[in-house]
Amino acid sequence: MLYILFGADDFSLQERLEELKRGWGDPELLAINTTLFEAQQLAPNQLINTCDTAPFLGQFRLVMVKGLLSHLEQSGAYRRPATQSDSAAEWQALVDYVPQMPPTTVLVLIDGKVSKDNPWLKRLAPKANVEEFPLLKGTKLQQWIHSRVAQLGGSISPRAVKLLTELCGENLRILANELEKLHLYARGQVIEEKDVRQITSYAREASVFTMVDAIVEQRAHAAIKLLHQLLAEGVAPSYLLFMVTRQLRLMVQAKTLEAQRLPPGEAQAQLGLSPNYPVDKLLRQTARYPMPRLVEVYSKLLETDLAIKTGKWQDELALDLLIVEVCQKA
Repeated sequence: MLYILFGADDFSLQERLEELKRGWGDPELLAINTTLFEAQQLAPNQLINTCDTAPFLGQFRLVMVKGLLSHLEQSGAYRRPATQSDSAAEWQALVDYVPQMPPTTVLVLIDGKVSKDNPWLKRLAPKANVEEFPLLKGTKLQQWIHSRVAQLGGSISPRAVKLLTELCGENLRILANELEKLHLYARGQVIEEKDVRQITSYAREASVFTMVDAIVEQRAHAAIKLLHQLLAEGVAPSYLLFMVTRQLRLMVQAKTLEAQRLPPGEAQAQLGLSPNYPVDKLLRQTARYPMPRLVEVYSKLLETDLAIKTGKWQDELALDLLIVEVCQKA
């Protein structure tokens, strides 16, 4: 069996993977028979040999590969002539092998956002169970929240949903954690806006990250609204400026890696980010800016910091002006 699970919504993808695992026999025996590969360090014959290995005691052998489709596309393996020494020909062996794979082997290819024109996706899709997990936004995200609360046995008001998405953004992992706490707190009652403000421990920090995202994504109205909300809640202006500066520094670093066309996992390691950091979002944000504009914005951050420290501008005015400057279309 071959499964291809891909998409920017890593949380839903992982939940689906866990659901599939429950159907593949005893969890302990499956764990013994599970092998995980990173695509960058994997050779086709190594993968095929592993798939050919019979499971030990258990019903299935689970072989998972992270980032193979994006790695092959970015490496340009499909562009070169198909010779015996060519990596395209070597990986084509995997495509030919899939129909002959032992029925006791489950091969799962896990990837982030993959182009629909990815040649390896096109080659493998007819032989696989393919599921895509795009990021949830707008109405679909709200529907997901209502569905998640219903699964917990509760309900949530539209205003509470709106506030929760403003505070936590589109991160389903954070949203799922906060919804569990809110459900317990509500004790069978409808989760209301006041409950979100009272219980969501991540709310303030999430608001900071959401504000930073709004600034670098040039959504001025949302950024200014979140800025004043955070200032009213007592968050230090210096901390908010620090968080924006930190994001710009990461974007500058990511821009220098852009030409190398590294897969997200490798870029994450190069930038020294934790595995939980949404590196895909960072790369999307970075792609909006040419390097000269990033340098210009970074200089504006330093100017704002100096203006606050010398008393040239008051904190709130300096941050307002900063947002207007950054959100100007290049």
